[in-house]
Amino acid sequence: MRVRRRARRGRRRAVTAAPASDEALIRRALVLGAAASRTGDVPIGAVVVDESGCELAAACNGREAFGDPTAHAEVLALRAAAAVRGEWRLEGCTLAVTIEPCTMCAGALVAARVARVVFGAWEPKTGAAGSLWDVLRDRRLTHRPEVVGGVLAPECAALMESFFADRR
Repeated sequence: MRVRRRARRGRRRAVTAAPASDEALIRRALVLGAAASRTGDVPIGAVVVDESGCELAAACNGREAFGDPTAHAEVLALRAAAAVRGEWRLEGCTLAVTIEPCTMCAGALVAARVARVVFGAWEPKTGAAGSLWDVLRDRRLTHRPEVVGGVLAPECAALMESFFADRR
């Protein structure tokens, strides 16, 4: 059963029970995120699947690895999925990511017309899917994907906390 809370500034809209397939996607993203930390990047992973659940692309943060401020896991995964499809429109696709997308990534998800966004831990400092902003569900936009947040949030948050604890 899905329960949604209405998002307003500072409040989160969440789904209390995620389908098993969403959990599997987040588990895949967690593996990708762990790989990012080995290169010194923030451990965020993202995966894009088509409407049948077939993986089109997967990526982890690459800002440090590529020296590119836009090399967030979501952006890299969207680029790769578009290349696989031969089309920038990713209609019917789901992107799963370990952390709530930032405004740049949320904008890219809207522009790519992704059908669903599934994420793990909330990001109160930069989140654009209900924490700080709610770009993905802004009624002024012509495309608004379904958003499922908080899937395996403790595991996703633990990966981030471990990464930053090692650097402090």
